[in-house]
Amino acid sequence: MSNEEALQQYDVKKYRTPDGYTADIAVFTILSTRDEEYKPPLMDLKMMLIRRSMLNSEGKPNIEAGKWALPGGFVAPDETAYQSALRELSEETGVEDIHLKHFGVYDTPGRDPRGWMITNAHYAIVPEHKLAGRQANDDADAVELFSVKDVFELDLAFDHETIIRDAIGVITRDLLQTTAAREFLPEEFTYSELQAVLKTVTDQPYVALDAAFARKIKSFPFIEKAGDKKTNRTSRRPTQLYHFVEAGFHHSIYSDRY
Repeated sequence: MSNEEALQQYDVKKYRTPDGYTADIAVFTILSTRDEEYKPPLMDLKMMLIRRSMLNSEGKPNIEAGKWALPGGFVAPDETAYQSALRELSEETGVEDIHLKHFGVYDTPGRDPRGWMITNAHYAIVPEHKLAGRQANDDADAVELFSVKDVFELDLAFDHETIIRDAIGVITRDLLQTTAAREFLPEEFTYSELQAVLKTVTDQPYVALDAAFARKIKSFPFIEKAGDKKTNRTSRRPTQLYHFVEAGFHHSIYSDRY
């Protein structure tokens, strides 16, 4: 039987289709403050959220109005969820030219009061300058960066609390299993500056204990000393500078395996 013959027997009315198909985007950055001279910086993992406007782009009452949410929206028939994620991110926040990664599909019944909605979730972790031009547009009346420590105190829309918790788990793996931390460091950095980035996602002893991490950094095959260069950025005593080198990884690169 050919496809044409098979399609003649196919009855689309026999199957319930979703009421909507959406894409959501979790965008993270790490901000640094140095509140005291000769001390390591204080680093904070933040994420970008929009506040859903009272009226949608058509001037009608918006669903989940006034709540904080991940940027996102409906996938058009002529685009993929990834393409939709990039478009919605630009339309709602003005943020463009960042690389997104897919991390999950969310289809729990009842997750959206409008009906059976399936969403594809994407994430990115980028330097803050990539988000500097953010501004609220379309269905959003505000766009803000929130510390992940404060996000769950907000009134969040839909099932975005679940999606955000999953996204934080993915970001944690990225920072601990790759050299993604380099995006938030000077080209040449001290052990305590690297440690400060990693502490935004873990309090495990292999990162959190200063003396242990200072010893451990010398054994990482993906980090080298920057010659004899030293700095007083993080200590009154001159501290060794390091830089990343290319290497392949298959496990948590900062764990006790090194």
